[in-house]
Formats: sequence, C-alpha cells, structure tokens
Amino acid sequence: MPEQINFQISFHDLLLWVIVGLVAGVIAGRAIFGPGLSVFAALIIGILGAILGNVLAGFFGISVSVAGIPILSQIVIALFGALVLLLVLRLLGVGRRRAVY
Repeated sequence: MPEQINFQISFHDLLLWVIVGLVAGVIAGRAIFGPGLSVFAALIIGILGAILGNVLAGFFGISVSVAGIPILSQIVIALFGALVLLLVLRLLGVGRRRAVY
C-alpha cells in the first residue's frame, strides 16, 4: 500500500511565505524591470523565485544563514531565485515595452 502524504501548512508559515515573496519580488522587480511592477506581480515573482532559489541552492549545495535572523536567510535565497527567474524572462523577451509611434 502506498503511503499517504499528509501536507499541512499553518497560517504563520503562509504569512512568512507571502512576506518573503513580496520583499524578494519587489527588490528583484526593481532591479530588473525598474518601477512599474504591480504588488501582485512582485508577490508571484517572489514566491516563484523562492521556490527556484531553494531548488538551485539545494542543487549546488549552497547554504545561506544569517545568525539570529533566519527570515533574512530566506529573503536572500528568494531574491537570488527571483533575480534568476526575471533574468530568464527578460532574455525570452517578456516584459519589454514596445514604443508606440
């Protein structure tokens, strides 16, 4: 019999993901696209960046830890992932504004 996977998330964990994602998304969005990125877009980019950052950090064996401030460690990893994600999107042509004549 296959094992049943039990996935539970607390409100506190969800709130931390939103905060980390929002901070990382806003910083990465400003760095790559400049002003004009919406809060919702920054949140989505930050959360996807956090996932990508954790996958890349695990793959390359990178560990970031800030003594006494564990959320800052997660923000650094999420920021790295969000920057990589936005750079790839920028290389693919997503987010380029076309001049209207």
